Amino acid sequence: MTRTTTDSRSEATDETAVDRAVAAFRDGNPVLIHDAADREGETDIVYPAGAVDAAAVAKLRRDAGGLVCTAVSDAVAEAVGLPFLEEELDHPAAADHDLTYDDRSSFSLPVNHRETFTGITDEDRALTIRRLADAATAVARSDGYGTEEFAADFRTPGHVHVLRGAPDLLADRRGHTELGLAVAAAADLPPAVVVCEMLDADSGGAKTPAAARAYARRNGSVYVEGAAIVDRLG
Repeated sequence: MTRTTTDSRSEATDETAVDRAVAAFRDGNPVLIHDAADREGETDIVYPAGAVDAAAVAKLRRDAGGLVCTAVSDAVAEAVGLPFLEEELDHPAAADHDLTYDDRSSFSLPVNHRETFTGITDEDRALTIRRLADAATAVARSDGYGTEEFAADFRTPGHVHVLRGAPDLLADRRGHTELGLAVAAAADLPPAVVVCEMLDADSGGAKTPAAARAYARRNGSVYVEGAAIVDRLG
């Protein structure tokens, strides 16, 4: 059963919220996705990676405040040789990666595009993110873009953390990585999205769903629950 509200355009039924999220992505706009109360319990601002410019990175810094990451599909990561980071680290701290909210981390390598300077400025991070979207597009189109081409374009370590999606997306895992990639797929966009956790400026904790909805209303953005995405796109 869908939930209805008359608060704003950003909160219609769960079903139309997913439709609006897909439409927003097609227009290059961000959406707010809450994963689940019994998972991380966080709302991320999520962008289609190809639409990210310096102003978008600044918005993520100011309005979200979490870690700016770019999620790519498992197929893209496999094609360009991006591993799960925890599998590559030979250090005791990498053992027994016991997460309380999931079975594993999605983190892969942090990268900078080779045309950046330090890699941390809004312009530099936006360039790296857009070029990751270009790489994802090249892989999806079977343009022969692989590990060597990726290494020619990017260096690691860098300032944009790459996340590797689960092979079957929502059938395997229901994190923001997979939720965002599912929306991108429904919008017929490259399998690359930017995610950043929304934090509360006063408490330092995760912004509550109510506060995230209020932000969406103020900014004309779409807020959608992860469960609705799973029901509609999973």
